[in-house]
Amino acid sequence: MSNTRPVLHFVAGKVGAGKTTLARKLALEVPAVLICEDQWIASLGGEVKTLQDYVRAAARCRKLLVPHLRDILRVGASVVLDFAGNTARDRAWVRSIFEPAGADHVLHVLDVPETLCLERLRQRNAERPEGLFWGEVSEALFHEVTKYYVPPSEEEGFRVVRHNASRDL
Repeated sequence: MSNTRPVLHFVAGKVGAGKTTLARKLALEVPAVLICEDQWIASLGGEVKTLQDYVRAAARCRKLLVPHLRDILRVGASVVLDFAGNTARDRAWVRSIFEPAGADHVLHVLDVPETLCLERLRQRNAERPEGLFWGEVSEALFHEVTKYYVPPSEEEGFRVVRHNASRDL
């Protein structure tokens, strides 16, 4: 095992910003264990049609994952979370994982215009790409979810790497 400190990478961005694409890319480059919340929710049988459905399913999923994520970090492996960075509360939850495990962190923020996010969302809904499509997301749901997105503030104290659509994805 390497002497380098493991890193927990996590992403923030609107629906359709490219979080899953970036997370997969990071997991290969770092290298790291990739954990995709949507995939876990689908595997656990959580049907998500509304924001409330997602909140319930995500809470169950996260409760199951916390001890495993800490263990992965403690043994020295880095992790990429394809979720958990869109609100201050989500980011505090991630902090509760990497700090007790003695790991470092990087918050990857996708700065993507809403128009491009909606274009990508429409394309994903139409094409239903395997491994990226976990269910149809309506534009109404996009707007409902987007109003809760809060970019990280400096006061939160995260190490942030910003990505934009034209340069990184």
